[in-house]
Amino acid sequence: MIPLIEKDSLEEIKNFQEQKLAELLQYISQNSPFYKRLFAGQNIDISKIKTLEDLQYLPVTTKENLQEYNDDFLCVPQNKIIDYASTSGTLGDPVTFGLTDSDLDRLAYNEAISFACAGIAEGDVVQLMTTIDRKFMAGLAYFLGLRKLKVGVIRVGAGIPELQWDSILKYKPSYLITVPSFLLKLIEYAEAHGIDYNNSSIKGAICIGESLRNQDFSMNILSNKITEKWNIKLFSTYASTEMSTAFTECEHGVGGHHHPELIIVEVLDENNIAVKDGEIGELTFTTLGIEAMPLLRFKTGDIVQLHNSPCACGRNTLRVGPVVGRKKQMIKYKGTTLYPPAMNDVLSGFDNIENHIIEISTNDLGTDEILIKIAAKNQSAEFLQEIKDHFRAKLRVTPKIEFASKETLNPLVFNPMSRKPIRFFDYRKTTI
Repeated sequence: MIPLIEKDSLEEIKNFQEQKLAELLQYISQNSPFYKRLFAGQNIDISKIKTLEDLQYLPVTTKENLQEYNDDFLCVPQNKIIDYASTSGTLGDPVTFGLTDSDLDRLAYNEAISFACAGIAEGDVVQLMTTIDRKFMAGLAYFLGLRKLKVGVIRVGAGIPELQWDSILKYKPSYLITVPSFLLKLIEYAEAHGIDYNNSSIKGAICIGESLRNQDFSMNILSNKITEKWNIKLFSTYASTEMSTAFTECEHGVGGHHHPELIIVEVLDENNIAVKDGEIGELTFTTLGIEAMPLLRFKTGDIVQLHNSPCACGRNTLRVGPVVGRKKQMIKYKGTTLYPPAMNDVLSGFDNIENHIIEISTNDLGTDEILIKIAAKNQSAEFLQEIKDHFRAKLRVTPKIEFASKETLNPLVFNPMSRKPIRFFDYRKTTI
């Protein structure tokens, strides 16, 4: 199930996207109070925006814009809204997203082609191990996409290894949709209770919320720890509520595939200028085909690299590499630039570590200070030194590390109001 546009030439894809961009600009200039006001205030003539390169002449949209003027982004009357989703905002309150019936159809299409990219097909059974309530878009999107693929869905929800295994053994799903670190808990439970997990029905997992790969697409420590024990295929997927679109790996595991009928992608530098091919920058997108809350040049805060070579799966579309980190989570520590994923990866190499959080604050000199709190089975001074040595070897610096109890850390990491683990806490006086 590869959409024809994804097999077209790069020139055909570009022409298609430029036509869709013109339609979007007309739509938001007529229906979006926010963009109407923006275009008028900056004397923007949308008729002059002809190509994807012309996007640089349009202003970017930020998370702060979306939070401050949330309702002004709606392009339809309230009676057209079928579903309400929300995502965390940068100024405190959540941002609400309304979806029309058409938007839900688009969401289902997106997830269907994304899951198909990972090899899920009609006749499969998939265990959905993420919440579908609390106004999270993701769980609903997964369900709608699987339904469109005519795939059986087991809505177990998050957590509780015993319940997950009961369901796996009874219904025999072929794929799981889950946070990858939870797979380690499933393995641990199976080993403790005599479940032969390598002879179970599971052949793959669509993984959300945590990285599976290094920047060269090799498997990182977390994914290696999973697959060294459990012979299943792991697929990474990148998405957000704002884009209502997913970038999911195919079987070749070389980045999340772009769906050009759904989204235009840019990678920008600090000055909102497109970076050169192969350079990292902030992923910025323009949504296509969204009726209720389309977004123009929305800055995600995620630092990524794009890959443009054709994929062996037959798609010619660009691919999004693993997220390097979040722009606001960048840390300057003793002359070294760090992002939380790199520190998470170092800690994932220790089987003795049961949980951890990373706290960033501003010290008396006004520079970044890192404190890592670790729950470990062995809380010896020798083990602490081993961790510090590993940090120095991998990242050239050693942050402050202290032990904490699992009972203290677990409620922070596994917050019931979040669909993925929270390990980064930023207490800096000023954010980058």
